[in-house]
Amino acid sequence: MLADGIPTKTRLDGKRVLVTQANDFMGPATVEHFRREGADVTSNDQILTDPAAALSIVADAGTIDVLVINLASDNLYGKTVDQLDDASFETAFEVMVYPLHRLVRAVAPQMQARKSGKIVVYGSAVPLRPMARLAAYSAARGAQISYVKSVGVELARDNIQCNLIAQNWVENPAYYPEDMQENPKFQANLAREVPLGRLARPEEDTALAVFLASDESDFFVGQAIPFSGGWAS
Repeated sequence: MLADGIPTKTRLDGKRVLVTQANDFMGPATVEHFRREGADVTSNDQILTDPAAALSIVADAGTIDVLVINLASDNLYGKTVDQLDDASFETAFEVMVYPLHRLVRAVAPQMQARKSGKIVVYGSAVPLRPMARLAAYSAARGAQISYVKSVGVELARDNIQCNLIAQNWVENPAYYPEDMQENPKFQANLAREVPLGRLARPEEDTALAVFLASDESDFFVGQAIPFSGGWAS
């Protein structure tokens, strides 16, 4: 980027970044924003339910300064607890919890060796303000929060900052497709539930991820940061 003909440094210049499940959830917006900030981004589109997949994609990426863990699953909503079968409950953890641990376990050694690294997790604010008919989803997202808090403290000793964005009401096709956003009932619910009265734009969410991936966030450790327009705190 240029300012008055003079090259200016962007916030992630030279950072080697791996983004998981890059075609889903916050993946596309993250890849675009991080590249705009000067990062060298490797994007991986796999759903990481294969136990060997996390180690494989980390090894293929090589040196990773920033790992952005973007994990999401659909078909986990609307079931009452008596309707929630074992397979659905297990799927929530297979898609969003076990891959989180495997990815962190795979990348931690190289970051520990360098005494430097960032791990940014896209999570959910739902465990901070529970909602009915979301038991499997809420349990898995809650596990992510607890995991990041524990691992964040552990890895901080090696100058690795691991943090989570606890988000809700963020515009993306996985959770809020256009037809839903246009539904008057959804619009009324949005106005009632979210103090700001709107969905967050994807770039507002990824701006927080950029901050957590940058050197500006070196004192943030094991945080689950609410990002929900005042819906949860």
